[in-house]
Amino acid sequence: MPKKKATWDEELKDMLQRAAGLALSKKAEHVIALDLRGLTTSCDYFMICHGNSEVQAGAIAEAIARGLRADGDRVWHIEGAEARQWILLDYVDVVIHVFDKKRRDYYQLERLWGDAPVETYEDTEPSTGE
Repeated sequence: MPKKKATWDEELKDMLQRAAGLALSKKAEHVIALDLRGLTTSCDYFMICHGNSEVQAGAIAEAIARGLRADGDRVWHIEGAEARQWILLDYVDVVIHVFDKKRRDYYQLERLWGDAPVETYEDTEPSTGE
């Protein structure tokens, strides 16, 4: 039986799962994905996570970018990699925000999108919560 072709949404969710696993491999904390479809036209999903230091945030972002690139997903734009306080990895339909803890606590991005459905990633298994 032929393998069913993944839908665009399934491909994006798979990308989020892989990115979350890469972030968690560098001990990222509070890894979440926000479903922004219907709330904004800028992208479909935000993934947000943080490290406990600027060095760790940089390592998390680098692991995500390298791992996704190895799987064929190329980042369109990167911001903040030098400062390592808030690193944005823009994959067009998925935008990944990697913070150091201090900046995440200050900006509270997830609160700006309080209406968005949230998926939380722990270890490598997602659990849905709102």
